[in-house]
Amino acid sequence: MAFLEQRLNVKLNQKQILTPSLVQMVSVLTLNKQEISELISQELMQNPVLEELTEETNDTGEEIHSKEDRITDPSDKEIIDATSLHNDELSDPFEQIDYGNFFDEYLDPGYRTQASSELTENRSFENSLTKPINLYDHLQWQLNLSVLPTRIVRAAASVIGNLNEDGYLTANLEEISVSGKHTVQEILEALKIVQSFDPSGVGARNLKECLLIQLEHLQGNQSTAKEIVEKHLKQLQKSQYPEISRSLRKPLKLVLADVSIIKGLDPRPGQRYNKQTTRVVEPDVFIVKAENDYSVILNEDDMPQLRLSRTYRKMIKQEDSSREVKNYIKDRYSSAMQFIKNIEQRKRTIIQVCESIVQRQVAFLDSGLDHLRPMMIKELADEIGVHSSTVSRAVANKYCHTPQGVYELRYFFSEAVRGPAGNLIPLIVGKRKLKELIDQEDPTKPLTDEQLTNILNEKGIMVTRRSVAKYREDLKIPSIHQRRIKNDHSLVPKLVQSKNKSII
Repeated sequence: MAFLEQRLNVKLNQKQILTPSLVQMVSVLTLNKQEISELISQELMQNPVLEELTEETNDTGEEIHSKEDRITDPSDKEIIDATSLHNDELSDPFEQIDYGNFFDEYLDPGYRTQASSELTENRSFENSLTKPINLYDHLQWQLNLSVLPTRIVRAAASVIGNLNEDGYLTANLEEISVSGKHTVQEILEALKIVQSFDPSGVGARNLKECLLIQLEHLQGNQSTAKEIVEKHLKQLQKSQYPEISRSLRKPLKLVLADVSIIKGLDPRPGQRYNKQTTRVVEPDVFIVKAENDYSVILNEDDMPQLRLSRTYRKMIKQEDSSREVKNYIKDRYSSAMQFIKNIEQRKRTIIQVCESIVQRQVAFLDSGLDHLRPMMIKELADEIGVHSSTVSRAVANKYCHTPQGVYELRYFFSEAVRGPAGNLIPLIVGKRKLKELIDQEDPTKPLTDEQLTNILNEKGIMVTRRSVAKYREDLKIPSIHQRRIKNDHSLVPKLVQSKNKSII
């Protein structure tokens, strides 16, 4: 019979522990220019020892060449020793730190006048602009202008509150009536009101209803286009126009004209009022050609330059300063130095990675995308002597400005496929060739995946039919049945333009 009892067991194991300084180094390396500027601004507010070098101060420092700064990879033991600044066994940790090079480079050179230290920027006009109107605000504004009974207004507000970003009603009518304490009849009346609002098609419960609402606003209740949507939506999605023509007993010419009208409708009417804010991309690196060589220049425009405050250094030497004050300043100095080292290490790593990219992609920089070479992160990491995760973090969310345009750094890393003359080409170039073939095909006789495979193989790009199907799905290109437009007709060219962007 087994009994439960407590025992003490001694076990030896190894595990990797990241110090706070290493965690900060890893996170700093991942940030792009805008994010690192925000982080520096936050650190300036939180750490009084750090100060920003302005135009009024003299920059007479020298480059840092201390042992702690020559760090190539976060996994190096050397940096772990360098960042272990706080040790309970040390009597005075502050005395164990070499501040020499840091004070020469980063120390505040002296007193600044009150006028220079209190300079403030004028408030930007853009910061005072109101936020854009979303779909809810737009519909609520129309509801407030409508003359309706109070009970219908309340029900309509409940309907508007249950619309998604595309403008569709996602909740069940019974659920809305129960949660909002309305009758089902009130919800139905309110839904009709909301469906009459701008944008046309809002308040629909499915795609068919959305298109029918828009057609009713355009053509009224009686129209061939409305009959096509109501009875033959699935055939319409498969471009089976002759079948629709025979079923409706109407000429194909008339059917194609109505199909053209349907393709001009908006399947997601709410999105025009829920547009995402445009993402501002600022290059982190500039790759510039000087004579016959390319140079990598880190973009440091408007980047705060950090210095260590001399005032707090003097406070440590003052005899009247309490031990708590001195310990606090020592701790802040250690944190400030580590932060500055991490910023410098980030710069060196990014430049090193970009210089290696440039060496491998000279043909792309000279001639364009067709000359891009396949490149893997692990290969580049082995070349510069760092871990793959370091390279991955160095290129994450960062952009570079090249003679061929602005590209994300991750864009240069791609799997390879067999190209002409047996050489390797990036997967992204193979997908680009596939898209060009489909864009140039005859819409009445689109190319099958087998035919696309054969054409690519003839061009020297060795891929399988299964790979072509996968690439086509990655590019969001419809299948051959969805791309085919049956029966050549004078109206076919009008449909070709939007065949790969069809809303249905």
